[in-house]
Amino acid sequence: MARGRIATAICIALLASSIALTASATPGSGKWRVVAEVPGIVDVVGPRADGRLVLSTHSGLFVMLPAGPPVPYARGPQGYAGSPGEPYLTLGSGHRVPGAGCAFRLDVIFALDPDATPGIVRVDRSGRSSRFADLPVGAFPAGIATDTVGSFGYRVLVTSFTSGKTTLYAFDCRGRARVVATGAPHVEGGIAVAPRTFGRFGGKLIATDEVTGRIYAFGPGGRVRLVAESGLPAGGDIGTEALGFVPTKLGRHSAAYLADLGSPGSPTSGSDSLLILAGTDLSRANLHAGDLIVATEAGAKTLAVRCAGRCTVHRVADGPAITHAEGHITFVRRR
Repeated sequence: MARGRIATAICIALLASSIALTASATPGSGKWRVVAEVPGIVDVVGPRADGRLVLSTHSGLFVMLPAGPPVPYARGPQGYAGSPGEPYLTLGSGHRVPGAGCAFRLDVIFALDPDATPGIVRVDRSGRSSRFADLPVGAFPAGIATDTVGSFGYRVLVTSFTSGKTTLYAFDCRGRARVVATGAPHVEGGIAVAPRTFGRFGGKLIATDEVTGRIYAFGPGGRVRLVAESGLPAGGDIGTEALGFVPTKLGRHSAAYLADLGSPGSPTSGSDSLLILAGTDLSRANLHAGDLIVATEAGAKTLAVRCAGRCTVHRVADGPAITHAEGHITFVRRR
């Protein structure tokens, strides 16, 4: 596995004047609601160019139009059979990767594989799967995202952790990896590259730690900074887990989607369903383009983080009490 320059100094700094935590303990006015039953669901990404969302489950992939039912996808001998654990997803952006001589094809699916040999599975647009890259034996794949901003060279970004410490990898379109950061704080769940409008954290990879409730920004040079303390309940299977960014031109018919995994024995048992935040629930959340949306694993208690000269945090929504949220928060824009 090719290695680039590793940033050995991990700097975590939060100035008291840089962020305000407001009303995080107050229940949100918006409500996540069940829109479809999907056994074993762990993530939702998209939409693709054809308008369909892609759902990851323990038994494989589904695609879904916002107004339709989930439809099995990439099945059969050369398809993708799913994986236990947390096979989170990202989609190819269509961007060329500088210096790689190739591009990530639009809407090709990349799925984390947390099996005995951890790595990434690629599913092409015809539904055929293949091995894209391996991670070191013993690593736990914890998050995946596509850099659509360009600060990481339009690469696929993967976090993994070992012994409570995170390593961030950047993969080019040939499956070659560069280590961006190592020895970083523990993060797990949905990750995303912030738009340039996200204050001093624009263009950074944003990730969160359910154990502490902290939200971090990983820079392309390997520096890690603290964005915010969520102020919400924290702990394993409890704290901040899922995240995404509000897109531009969010109309009154737009919606946000979130996976709710059935997880008997966890602090919240989940409902094995896809949740939606739409209509008046979405409008009450008072979201702005470029806001970071973060939800806890237990109960989908949802925050909006807005960063300009400084960052502010406010509670915007809550899920059903049994929610066991996973993966990304994905928006569909409709005017």
